[in-house]
Amino acid sequence: MFERPRSGERALLVHVRLDNGGFDDEGSELAELACSAGAEVVGIVTGRRRAPDPRSFVGSGKAEEIRDQAAALDADLVIFDHALSPAQERNLERLFQRRVLDRAGLILDIFALRARTHEGKLQVELAQLRHMSTRLVRGWTHLERQRGGIGLRGPGETQLESDRRLIADRIRMIEGRLEKVGRRREQGRAARRKAEIPTVSLVGYTNAGKSTLFNALTGADIYVADRLFATLDPTLRRVDLGGGQAMVLADTVGFVHDLPHELVAAFKSTLQETREAALLLHVIDAADEHRDERERDVEHVLEEIGAERVPRIFVYNKIDLSGQVPHVDPGGDGRPPRVWVSARTGAGIDALAGVISDRLGEDFVCGQVDLPPGEGRLRARLFALGAVLRETRQQDGRVCLEVCLPRRNAEILHREGLPWPQPVPYGFAPEAHPG
Repeated sequence: MFERPRSGERALLVHVRLDNGGFDDEGSELAELACSAGAEVVGIVTGRRRAPDPRSFVGSGKAEEIRDQAAALDADLVIFDHALSPAQERNLERLFQRRVLDRAGLILDIFALRARTHEGKLQVELAQLRHMSTRLVRGWTHLERQRGGIGLRGPGETQLESDRRLIADRIRMIEGRLEKVGRRREQGRAARRKAEIPTVSLVGYTNAGKSTLFNALTGADIYVADRLFATLDPTLRRVDLGGGQAMVLADTVGFVHDLPHELVAAFKSTLQETREAALLLHVIDAADEHRDERERDVEHVLEEIGAERVPRIFVYNKIDLSGQVPHVDPGGDGRPPRVWVSARTGAGIDALAGVISDRLGEDFVCGQVDLPPGEGRLRARLFALGAVLRETRQQDGRVCLEVCLPRRNAEILHREGLPWPQPVPYGFAPEAHPG
């Protein structure tokens, strides 16, 4: 059903720098992505434009140059380091007489190769179907369904409608299956909340060393490789931090620049582990020359999935490659701590575990919230958690609550509509919380 590059397929890469102020890696990441998909990179065409051309993205002259280069190198497909519209993709394929793949399609293909669990395969297929539903112009060219006109209607349009109906039915079926899997995941999260075991989630740019760090912190032996998206399916392990303190560490899928929206939507249940975590470990490759830009890309995705308010620790990994020594920057003034480690050699791991333990101990949020009359459900939830210190009813029906509750519970209730607790004049201390 899906078009995937086969192992060893010859690919010509196209990287065009747009004058939009973003950073540029000259197509090096695209080459890594293509190799991860099993393609044999035979060349790269670069260029620069003020804005994309609506017909071909690169303009007619550059498109002809790419066509000639693909023919000279005997390339099987042309991969663009950009998102192409269905019309642009179709126009380029007609000109090149070769398959054209954009960045989103390439990333989806890599995810399809990496998925191992039943849930992961369903999530990837859902993302691919959503991506494909806008690109049905590819197949059935013998029916000439795009031409239309007298004498050319009928079978082409009928086949197009049939394709759309089949894809829509399959999408609904997969969404139903993923909903069941999501309910099982929620049961696991509810059990951890009841046992008051916080979840700490690893996030970061792909190939930043998250899985290696996961192994270093947990003693596990999950698969690790020096390539993009080496691991896809989430893994959870309990970790004892000492002093009776424990956490569940979650290794999640890596992020990447311009992560396809179809993937973000399809991996909703998996990314729930990140949204509902008590703490995030944002893993950054300290030896990457583009690490600041990668860091911003990850923060953007965290905003997109609703995890921007989850507390975090920045973990600068691979210091054995960057020549730095392990150390801790405690942060402060609203800045998260920064810990410099090497997951491969183990340098700085004990210090990181100590910082995690300290941060999990700072998990009380205290302040004041105002609830309108119709939010009795949230008021009941706060009382059930034993979080209400004082309650005052206003003449207009509003309820003013002074609360103190674990940060992870505050994050969950905030996503459900609870206003974030605001400081009160005399403040509260965690030890003032009853019980």
